[in-house]
Amino acid sequence: MPEPTLADRLRACERSAVHLETRDGYMRSDPRFRAWQNGVQEDPADRNPQLRPWLALVAELDARGVQVRRARVVSEPVSDYVRYEYDVTAGNIDAGEQVRWLPRRRASDLALPGNDFWLFDDHTVMFLHFAGDGELAPNDEEIRTEPAVVKLCASAFEAVWERAVPHDAYRPV
Repeated sequence: MPEPTLADRLRACERSAVHLETRDGYMRSDPRFRAWQNGVQEDPADRNPQLRPWLALVAELDARGVQVRRARVVSEPVSDYVRYEYDVTAGNIDAGEQVRWLPRRRASDLALPGNDFWLFDDHTVMFLHFAGDGELAPNDEEIRTEPAVVKLCASAFEAVWERAVPHDAYRPV
């Protein structure tokens, strides 16, 4: 039986899914990012959940009362990729996801796991592993349920969330 996908794990959530991102670049091979680099700005139609599966999934979760939060720890001045993420995040917000940004200089005294992660309903962590170029590494997902690991990730996320700036108030430097 195949491992559940991220979408499967999110659909199984009953209360919450939180995601901590700590890298300054991801999946630079993404065609949407490449288009953005070449001056193509997001079309408001791109915010339509019917056209973007991620937004449809977030809207589905939001409609069921599952809170989806994403916190991004970013270096400033921000990388091109982080600026791109900032530019396209409005669709996530419209779909019901909450997003905050924390400048890396304000995270120095926080204990953070070594990898980005998703935490589902405060009981399962999915660490994401990336190669140095930002692409997903082989065997990119690691599932952990040990109470100490879950507690570390939950407290790390909440510490970042508390300090981070809501998307509508953050301005990339």
